[in-house]
Amino acid sequence: MPGRRWAGALATAVAASVLSLTGLAGQAQAADVNNVKNGGFESGLSNWTCSAGSGTTVSSPVHGGAAALKATPAGQDFAQCSQSVAVKPNSTYTLSAWVQGSYTYLGVSGTGTTDVSTWTPNTTWTQLSTTFTTGASTTSVSVWSHGWYGQPAYLADDFSVFGPDGGGGGDPAPTVPATPGGLAVSGTTSSSVSLAWNTVSGATGYNVYRGGSKVQSVSGTSATVSGLSASTAYSFQVSATNSAGESAKSSAVTGTTAASGGGGGGGGTVPAHAVTGYWQNFNNGATVQKLSAVQSQYDIIAVAFADATSTPGAVSFTLDSAGLGGYTVDQFKADIKAKQAAGKKVIISIGGQNGTVSVSDSASATNFANSVYSLMQTYGFDGVDIDLENGLNATYMSQALRSLSAKAGSSLVITMAPQTIDMQSTSNSYFQTALNIKDILTVVNMQYYNSGSMLGCDGKVYSQGSVDFLTALACIQLQGGLDASQVGLGLPASTSGAGSGYVSPTIVNNALDCLTKLTNCGSFKPSKAYPGLRGAMTWSTNWDASAGNAWSNAVGPHVHAL
Repeated sequence: MPGRRWAGALATAVAASVLSLTGLAGQAQAADVNNVKNGGFESGLSNWTCSAGSGTTVSSPVHGGAAALKATPAGQDFAQCSQSVAVKPNSTYTLSAWVQGSYTYLGVSGTGTTDVSTWTPNTTWTQLSTTFTTGASTTSVSVWSHGWYGQPAYLADDFSVFGPDGGGGGDPAPTVPATPGGLAVSGTTSSSVSLAWNTVSGATGYNVYRGGSKVQSVSGTSATVSGLSASTAYSFQVSATNSAGESAKSSAVTGTTAASGGGGGGGGTVPAHAVTGYWQNFNNGATVQKLSAVQSQYDIIAVAFADATSTPGAVSFTLDSAGLGGYTVDQFKADIKAKQAAGKKVIISIGGQNGTVSVSDSASATNFANSVYSLMQTYGFDGVDIDLENGLNATYMSQALRSLSAKAGSSLVITMAPQTIDMQSTSNSYFQTALNIKDILTVVNMQYYNSGSMLGCDGKVYSQGSVDFLTALACIQLQGGLDASQVGLGLPASTSGAGSGYVSPTIVNNALDCLTKLTNCGSFKPSKAYPGLRGAMTWSTNWDASAGNAWSNAVGPHVHAL
């Protein structure tokens, strides 16, 4: 990944039974009840059993009530907590819980039919829901949650198994959720309006209305309504839903689409199909380069990395002159200008593995925007790359980037390099940030490496290192609201550039062909072609040079010929 490391990167094996998160709709049957006992952990761990003594209850943070479950994986134990729930045979139930933490799973076993599960990587409270049907002789099932090996503790709260009364008693049935608050327009393009709103306790989904007519149903607290006309004002409302019904609609907000101007995002004169490369401002064994030596195939050069300062949210940059063989600041600035004169963009990257920049409130958002803009003025950078691998706050990072955009203007280049886990769901903060700033975002170059197995947009699990891994994961972004011009494939330039996930340039080019032309696909084939796909990214130009520029010599011409 863009960073100074590859050791210790997450490697996750996701069970093949994982299902997509689904919203719930419709009115519950009168006889339906919540069959879980002590689903809110108000009575401690009563009715629950946790493996290896991994579970306890805490008073903060909680989703509802005064308590929640906290369970901590250790060694080969992934902290599974379960309850035996009485059910009726041949009946359909909805399992739901609110969870928080890295890699949190929810599921049911012993159904007598198909056991099901779902999961989330979110570190904020997220509702997981799935449905199951019991067999002809099934009178009880095991409902469970668990974390994952080597990950921190997870939290879970407000479990429910809603359906016919199994005769075992349980917690009160859900009630119709409250009306959502905080509805706001978070971004616009010439053909879409992005919305965000506050979480509603007890909601399992949300309906989005345009001009009084329902146009979307989503599980998270954001949505992008597309297919709109340019330079047009639209009115939007949202409601909250669960198995008990639908809330009243929220107050309306108006979103006005931008003037017609093509696809998504900003970036000034970035080519329609572009190659991004990270340039290392340090010596880690790869070829030491001056910017002037970076291959001409690279359209966007991300200088890695800016450093955090003692001021919250603010960053600085210091050229590693000694580590780069006496490269001077004046030479560096002159090389930036030369690259720009050749039609290239040079941007400053924020983060990497060791990046600890925190933008978590309005003050730090202002500090971030001011400091990045100052670096742009000092060195001549064209924009910024967000490569924060230790989490980010979608609300305030979006605020910071919009503030930066207001200072820098429409030529600002904004790129992102999230890890695969960061883009598995639109409810993840990285994905939310990308959607929030869609109208000024240039490209998201997700890192398809150092990640292990991940879910594709078809709900199947794919292993890194294959065409399918690249195409099925890119599909999540393409279907999740990003314009094709805002999606790029991030790969290591050589086996030395990452701990795992290196693929040959041929595989990269095959994935590009599959996504743009529906040719050279593996077993996964997208439902349609995305000819506007932006291109590809690599870590790094230095590792590429160490391997004789084999990556850029093969992938660069292919991207530019798309």
